[in-house]
Amino acid sequence: MQFANSKILIVDDDPIQRRLLQEAVHKFGHKSRTAENGAEAVRIMKGPEASEIDLIILDMVMPELDGIGVLTQLRKEKISTPAIIQTAHGGIDTVVSAMNAGAQDFVVKPVAPERLNVSIRNLLKTSALEEEITRFRKQASGTLTFSDIITHSPAMERVINLGRRAASSNIPILIEGESGVGKEMIASAIQGSGERKSKPLVTVNCGAIPENLVESILFGHEKGAFTGASEKHVGKFQEAHGGTLFLDEVGELPQEVQVKLLRAIQENEIDPIGSKRPIKVDFRLISATNRRLLDQVKEGKFREDLYYRLNVFPIWIPPLRDRREDVPTLARHFLARFAAEEGKSHVAGISQEAMAMLQTYHWPGNIRQLENTVFRAVVLCDGAELVVDDFPQIAAAMDHVAPVSMPGARETNVGSDSFDSPSPKTDRPSGADAGENNSREDVAIPKAFEHAAPFGFMRSLDNEGHVRKLTDMEEELIRTAINHYSGRMTEVAKRLGIGRSTLYRKLKEYGLDDTGDSDAAA
Repeated sequence: MQFANSKILIVDDDPIQRRLLQEAVHKFGHKSRTAENGAEAVRIMKGPEASEIDLIILDMVMPELDGIGVLTQLRKEKISTPAIIQTAHGGIDTVVSAMNAGAQDFVVKPVAPERLNVSIRNLLKTSALEEEITRFRKQASGTLTFSDIITHSPAMERVINLGRRAASSNIPILIEGESGVGKEMIASAIQGSGERKSKPLVTVNCGAIPENLVESILFGHEKGAFTGASEKHVGKFQEAHGGTLFLDEVGELPQEVQVKLLRAIQENEIDPIGSKRPIKVDFRLISATNRRLLDQVKEGKFREDLYYRLNVFPIWIPPLRDRREDVPTLARHFLARFAAEEGKSHVAGISQEAMAMLQTYHWPGNIRQLENTVFRAVVLCDGAELVVDDFPQIAAAMDHVAPVSMPGARETNVGSDSFDSPSPKTDRPSGADAGENNSREDVAIPKAFEHAAPFGFMRSLDNEGHVRKLTDMEEELIRTAINHYSGRMTEVAKRLGIGRSTLYRKLKEYGLDDTGDSDAAA
């Protein structure tokens, strides 16, 4: 499986062709969304669903709005989602027209599954690499926006909505969250979405500065202000003049520096060491911490008056274990980047077993740990895709067993549009923000039941050790049959000993027909 969990929009007015393409796409390990005509495809790509679409397979000849017309409209709207054009006529003029309209690849019907798989894999990899490069450039230039942040998680939608609102004002922001969740990325997006975009974003890691140098680094000093001050030094506040100052790990600041920071926020002026007069500065302040500042206030380690100055607009970023939907997309982007950096262009995807393991792991180091884990795996990989053996540390933490979805969880290869992963119960920071970022109750999986039975066997006990419900076992058996027989419903019904009409009724009952005709593979 290459780039598992990618979502592909299939646009074709022929229902049989749609079904064939869906079967192929699901077999490759991707999800799908269908459109019966060009107008519907344009509507989807201009709507909220567009952020979930990673690639488009587009028929060339359709009534009303053909494939060229669809691409022309999308590119006019600056929608750059990669597209594969398919047609029954492969003349050179047709190919040139498709490429000029913005298609990235061109296939002739009937396309061989192997050819289609290679095209999908290459375009997803290229797209991921281009997006990574664009993101780095935007962050460096101060123009990164929230649309550049990689997420499909409802928990992160609230973070992004809060960030967009805060970006339009000059209100002080306090970002809280565990190490590695992406606090600096959110700060960059806030700065790049407001009036101060393209202006300096000065980042200071307060926990990495020696205590005796904090004041000088932040506020600057005059020449001769103290022993060793042979030259005048401009502090971080002055560097951020006109832009944004991001104080990471602000809870690590010494008490005496906290007093000067409070005055800088209140008066918009600073006192460099040795200066005879204060200096006015214009800055937007964003602070971040991986600790609860309120607890530090109670312990007397952080000034209460400063806390309320910083915590005017709080934003809490959930850990990666609470937004597992983001793991596949993040892993794909990191893979594309590191494969290019390491000269390993042959590494083009992540196996299904490895991806299941990554989604189940609890990620104490969050996105930063995932990034480093994929980097190491790319270096170790000798094949065409990352496998479980390329993640030895994660596999060791998971008892060397590749986790698979627990009963009742969505599988990634049966044609469903929505997928959930098992999520062990984790401690969450207290407070209002913490309680609002989970859309469902997480369930702790006991050690004795955390791994599914071997292939070909069905577990009879649930996560708590009780006998499973018949409906749950029936649903799992249907999913297994669909996967085992590659979506050939006649064969599935025959092997289950039921009629096709009964099978389709059960598919509807269990929500396996999300895409309408995705489960019909004649």
